[in-house]
Amino acid sequence: MMTEIGHVSELVRYPVKSMAGIPTESALLGWHGLDGDRRFAFRRAGDESGFPWLTASDLTELILYRPFGADEGSAETLPTHVRTPSGAEIELRSPQLRDEIAERFGSDVELIQYRNGIFDDAPVSVISLATIAGIGGKAEMDLDPRRFRANIVLETRDQDVFLEDAWLGGTLLFGDSEIKPAVRVTSHDVRCMMINLDPDTATQDGRVLKTVVRANNKNAGVYGVVVHTGRISVGDSVRLMSSGQE
Repeated sequence: MMTEIGHVSELVRYPVKSMAGIPTESALLGWHGLDGDRRFAFRRAGDESGFPWLTASDLTELILYRPFGADEGSAETLPTHVRTPSGAEIELRSPQLRDEIAERFGSDVELIQYRNGIFDDAPVSVISLATIAGIGGKAEMDLDPRRFRANIVLETRDQDVFLEDAWLGGTLLFGDSEIKPAVRVTSHDVRCMMINLDPDTATQDGRVLKTVVRANNKNAGVYGVVVHTGRISVGDSVRLMSSGQE
């Protein structure tokens, strides 16, 4: 069964893992997520674990670094510079930025770029404004959607909190073209302390994660994999194809 569930409210790419996102009105949805999303990360030097990436869980100030610019020599939309919390504008690949972050962290780091992206679970993350508002209501807070760091934020007809859980196994189709960009919903987005961080100050408020833990077993939003590529835009209609109907 095909059901229209709402429309795209926001699109955001996060070029550098754990740094601030860059909103966009339109983006190519490729096999590895939105073009330019999470293509860079700082790696903890000498870390041989399965997850060596420096994140805001290790250094909360990372979310205050804001990538910008456009690398004209790249096939993807990639930044060239980063605006630091102090307002300085530094080249992304420069030793200066690396050394500043290493000093804040207290240990050496190195910048890594991966063509296919550096993802925790799957290349596309989706959440609804209804879920964000519902969490905020339960936590008695007015929550900025940026806390949840989703690639695609939806305005849905259904206003139930955690409505995304019902999409597992289904496919989200975007827009009205004959062959629509599509994402198969594969898993819950299991949340961590990052949703506690104010995106403008990096101040922590534990009520956010505690609310999600108590209300929905740490889950808020969903992850998915791309099954049809194409361009998606803010305002595009979104339909849900139930599992087994593809």
